[in-house]
Amino acid sequence: MAHLHAMSAARRAGRIAMVRETLAITAYETGDYALALRELRTYRRISGKDDQLPLMVDSERGVGRPERALELGRSVDRSTLDVPVRVALAIAMSGARLDLGQTEDALLELQIPQLDPKRAFSYSPALFNAYAETLEVLGREEEAAVWHDRAMIASEALEQSAADDEGETMVVVEEFLEFDDEPESPTADATESDDQPGEEPSGESAVDEKA
Repeated sequence: MAHLHAMSAARRAGRIAMVRETLAITAYETGDYALALRELRTYRRISGKDDQLPLMVDSERGVGRPERALELGRSVDRSTLDVPVRVALAIAMSGARLDLGQTEDALLELQIPQLDPKRAFSYSPALFNAYAETLEVLGREEEAAVWHDRAMIASEALEQSAADDEGETMVVVEEFLEFDDEPESPTADATESDDQPGEEPSGESAVDEKA
């Protein structure tokens, strides 16, 4: 139903970026990746924004073009993207690598500064789970189980914080994310190491910020 409403709105107000974005998202959710990609391109052209680049990359995967997905993801300087968008792009790029059988490279795509088991943000559960699933493909089951646990703990902590603070997403989770068998910290790749000061909270505990 939402997709039908979005299509109707696009026919009436096709030059409004938000309308084209909404249609793209609903098309993506219904599995119409070709339409999603077309609308995302239009949205990007009208708005001049790259905030839906991860969805564009994933839509290229959806139409069977993982190589094109990787080219698209590399076409933008990631340091110019907001942190949640940067994380979503890393997940999409990792998926494209998996599509091509490049499993080790898929893991490297996810080894970004935000892959921090001692801090949780709104994007952390998805990132942790993507890392765990890639480890599973590599046959590293024990490490994968640890990251799946971390994803669950981060998700529960964020949900509890939202309930306690009436919608606020501020949460301290470091104390919940201690593991006796914690693997070595991932190494950030070059494209992800240019985080600007103030993008993420510092100190002994982490504060989650709304995307």
